[in-house]
Amino acid sequence: MEAKLRARLMMGNEACAEGAIAAGVRFFAGYPITPATETAELMARRLPEVGGVYIQMEDELGSMSAVVGASGGGVKAMTATSSPGFSLMQEFISSAIIAEYPLVVANVMRLGPGIGNIVASQMDVMQARWGPHGGMPMIAFCPSSVRETFDLTVKAVNWSERLRTPVLLMMDGVVGHMREKVVLPEPGEIELWSRPLPTVPPEEYQCADPGPDNVPKMPPFGGKYRVHYNSAVHDFRGGTAMADPKWCEYSVRRLAAKIEAHIEELTDTHSVLMDDAEVAVFAYGPVARAAEAGIRQAREMGIKAGLVRTTTLWPFPEKAVREMARQVEAIVVPEMNLGQMVLEVERCAAGQARIESVTRVDSMLITPKQVLDGIAAVAPRRPAPWLR
Repeated sequence: MEAKLRARLMMGNEACAEGAIAAGVRFFAGYPITPATETAELMARRLPEVGGVYIQMEDELGSMSAVVGASGGGVKAMTATSSPGFSLMQEFISSAIIAEYPLVVANVMRLGPGIGNIVASQMDVMQARWGPHGGMPMIAFCPSSVRETFDLTVKAVNWSERLRTPVLLMMDGVVGHMREKVVLPEPGEIELWSRPLPTVPPEEYQCADPGPDNVPKMPPFGGKYRVHYNSAVHDFRGGTAMADPKWCEYSVRRLAAKIEAHIEELTDTHSVLMDDAEVAVFAYGPVARAAEAGIRQAREMGIKAGLVRTTTLWPFPEKAVREMARQVEAIVVPEMNLGQMVLEVERCAAGQARIESVTRVDSMLITPKQVLDGIAAVAPRRPAPWLR
């Protein structure tokens, strides 16, 4: 009865806003863009209710600048945008990586290139990994439902704070605008993480000294600790050291290591009917829901099909894909793009399974029938029962 009373009809963009607030986000700067605008609209109303601040900036560059500043001031901060705005934010995301500002960027993907179409696509998933210059490891989560959007927004905020790094929430126009009945957790049911704070006396503190976990302690601006956040290669005190090859080598490898050390915790996959599968589907986002319907239809036809769904795009779930490739004869990868994550599946499968790409780029969601056709194209051929 209590769960029924707590049930709400909510769209994905609203769940993103509520997840951010539940995770402790108290600053949001953004610029309206379809199909992400509802997140900003709800944050504009909700943040003042919890003592937070919303500000609409003149563009996506200003939005990221404000989010970085708020993060440096000690506040959990985020923004939301769609694909054209995401492109504009890449330089600030890269700067936040090396200066180690925790923040979250929600990208509600839409069709490109250019202004493209304002409905839905999955065309930015490689940009999420390789968009910021420098090629550093990225953390990017991808929901397939409204409730999952809430949960992954909390997860994104938590990991951004724990590792002092930008984290991406790669939504799309389908999930962002889809409405579902959800029951959200109570505040006390949510585990919250915050950035590490210094414990040493101010005279001993060095703002970029990483310690054993490769994550420097982070006091806010204006306190008793001296802070100097530098977007160039820097030494432990934050002083520029980009002319020193040793500091360059150390900095790049440390920034990568702090994420790579947590790959097992960051990557999350879910399997459906994989115990005896001979053909697997690898999918993410709302396409995974169509894929589950497709594998169940394949089972009705006598094809042993299963699904591996990932909610983590980056770091890529290499271990799960390798295990899948060892088990099945073929892997189908449906995507709302011209084939992007399929390249990662091929790399990890390493020739152990045939890979079939199923793509769609008309701004519409891939259907169960398209997934089923992909499965049928690679399913093992067996002789008719009377020939066995």
